Amino acid sequence: MIPVRPTSPTDRQSADPPPEAVTPLTESAARSHMAGVCFKIGPPRLVGVEVEWFVHDDRCPTRPVPPERLHAALDALPLGGPDGTSLPSGARLTLEPGGQVELSSPPADSLTGCVADTRRDLAALRAAFAAQGLRLTGTGTDPLARPRQMVLNHPRYLAMERFFDSAGPWGRIMMTGTASLQVCVDAGTESGPQALDRRWRLAHRLGPVLVAAFANSPLLDGRPTGHRSTRQTVWSRMDPTRTLAPAPDHGDPREAWTRYVLDAEVLCVRRADSLPWTAPAGLTFGDWLRGAGERPPTLADLDYHRTTLFPPVRPRGHLELRMIDAQPGDGWIVPAALVTALLDDPVAAEAALAALEPLEPLEPLESPPAPGRPRAPRSDVWRRAATLAVADPELRRATLGCFAAADAALGRLPGAEPLRAAVAGFAERYPARGRCPADDQLDALRAGTRRTPPEEAAP
Repeated sequence: MIPVRPTSPTDRQSADPPPEAVTPLTESAARSHMAGVCFKIGPPRLVGVEVEWFVHDDRCPTRPVPPERLHAALDALPLGGPDGTSLPSGARLTLEPGGQVELSSPPADSLTGCVADTRRDLAALRAAFAAQGLRLTGTGTDPLARPRQMVLNHPRYLAMERFFDSAGPWGRIMMTGTASLQVCVDAGTESGPQALDRRWRLAHRLGPVLVAAFANSPLLDGRPTGHRSTRQTVWSRMDPTRTLAPAPDHGDPREAWTRYVLDAEVLCVRRADSLPWTAPAGLTFGDWLRGAGERPPTLADLDYHRTTLFPPVRPRGHLELRMIDAQPGDGWIVPAALVTALLDDPVAAEAALAALEPLEPLEPLESPPAPGRPRAPRSDVWRRAATLAVADPELRRATLGCFAAADAALGRLPGAEPLRAAVAGFAERYPARGRCPADDQLDALRAGTRRTPPEEAAP
C-alpha cells in the first residue's frame, strides 16, 4: 500500500529506496532484529482495525473510477487528528494498487474507543467520496464485471506484477480485485494466560472460522465462483512462501516467524535512479544473507521484505489478523469485537480453543520443499471455509462456539453492551442459520435487485 500523503519517516521508507551507504546485514543480526521488532511483549491493551473498500461510481458502477477522481475525493477530506495530517480521530489512508481505499485506525486503548473513533473517521471518508458521486463498497472481491486496472505505477507494484505473473492470474486479481478487514491486537506476554504462544496459536486456529463466518466474496467479474470467500481462494493459489501460515512451532513463535521470513522468496529489491525493483527468480532472503544477490542486504531490506509477506496472521510488533473479507457498511465492527473479545479475555480464549479443537489443525509447510514438489497447500478446513463457509456443519459448530464465548466476554466488558448486541444479532442472522454475508450477495444476484452489495450494517 502507498500512503495517500506520506507524513512520516516510516511512511516514506515504504515508498523510497534506501540510502546508498548502509551497513550489510548478518544472519544473526537479522534473527535478533525480528525477535525484538515483530513481537512487542507486554500485557494486551491496544486494538486497531484496517478497513478496506472498493470504490464504485454511483451512476455507472461497472465503469472503472479514474485515479483523478479518487484523488479529488481524498484531497477534499477534512484532515485533523493529533498531528494535523490524518482524519479527525487519527486514522490514516492508503491507496491499494487497484484503487481500493484503506483506512487504518490508530491503536486504541479499548475496543469501544476503537469502534467509536473508526466510525467517526469512516463517516468523513464516506462523505468526501459521496460528494464526488462515489461510494465505498465493502466486499472481499469486486463483484462487478468491470476492467481491473492498476492505478499505481510504483516500482513495488510493478515488481509484484512480474513476480506473481509467473504463477498465473492470482496475484493480479489479489492486487486489483480483493479487499479485506484486518484486526490488530497486542502480541501478549512472555508467560501466563495472555502468553504470546497461546495468543499466536489461538489467532491461527481461529482463521478458518473467521473466513467462514465473514465470507463475503462469492462473485468475481460479475459471476458466482462457487466459493463463499473467493478472496481466500485467490490468496491460497498465490506464492505459498508468503501467503500460508508459518509451520507450526511448539516452541517460541519468534523462531517460527524468523524461519518463515528467511525462507520466503524476495519479491523486490529496492533500487535508486528509477531502476526496476525486480528480484532474481527463486532468491530467498536467507540466500541473500548468505551471499546471493547483486549486493549484500541491509536492515532496511529485511524490514521491507517483511512488508511483502501476507500470511493469515502477520506479526508487526502486534498481531495482524488478515484473513477476513471486507464487510458491508459497519459490518466490520462484529469481527473486530469477536476477535478482540476472544483474544483478550482469557476465559473466552479457553472456550474458543475448546470449540476449535475438532477442526483440523494447520498443515505445516515443507521447509524447504522436497525437490520437484510444491509446498503444501492450505489444509482442508481452510478450503472448506472458503468454499462452504458455515454451511459446513463442523465449521458451523465451531463458529457458534466462538460466538458464544465472545458473547460472554463482551458481557464482562464495561460499556460493550451495544457491541455485544451487534455480535449476537450477527450470530442469529448468519451462522445460526448456516449463512454468511456472501449468501446475501448471491440472493441479490438471483433476484436481480442490486448491482453492488448492500452497504447497510448487519443488525
